[in-house]
Amino acid sequence: MTYPNQPPPPQFLGSSNTVFITETRFDPSYLKTPPGIIKSIILFNLIAFICIQASAFWSNGRGVFFNTVAAVGFIFSGALLALYVFHVVEKYHNLKWLKIELVGNVVLVFLFLIASTIVVAFGSAAYSAAGFFGYLSMVLYGLEAFLKVRALQAGDLAQGSRVGAAAPHVLTPPALP
Repeated sequence: MTYPNQPPPPQFLGSSNTVFITETRFDPSYLKTPPGIIKSIILFNLIAFICIQASAFWSNGRGVFFNTVAAVGFIFSGALLALYVFHVVEKYHNLKWLKIELVGNVVLVFLFLIASTIVVAFGSAAYSAAGFFGYLSMVLYGLEAFLKVRALQAGDLAQGSRVGAAAPHVLTPPALP
C-alpha cells in the first residue's frame, strides 16, 4: 500500500569491504585485461626506437629527442606493467596509482605528439615509420589516460577488490490512525 507524500524507500542498506592481498605474486592474468592489453604500448615504443636507430640519421637531434621520448615511455609502461603483474600496486595500495598513471600518460601523449611530428617532418623513410609508431603510442597513451579518468570518477581501485555485503531493507508500514 502506498501513502501520499511519502518518499520511496531505499532498496538496500549495506556496506562494502575492500580486500587487498599484500603479498607479491606473479599473476599473468593481468595481461588479458583491457589495461594490460593497452600496456602493450611498450612494444610500439621499442619498434619506434629501433626504427630511428636503424636510420642513417640516428644521431640527428630530432632522432635523439624521439628516442629519448620512446625510452621514457618504454620504461614508464614497462615498470607499471611489471608492478601490476607482480601485484606490487595492490601491496602499496595507499599510493594514488591511478593519478600517477594518469599524469604519466598525459605527459607522454604530449611528448609523443611533439616527437612524432618532428620526425615525420624530416622526410626519411625510417623516421616516418618511427613517427607512425609514435602516433600509435600517443593514441594508446591517450586511451589509457581516458580510462584512468573514468576509473577515478567511478572511485575504482587500481588493483584489489571490493566485496559488497548488501542486506535487504525491511519496511514496516506506518501505524494506522
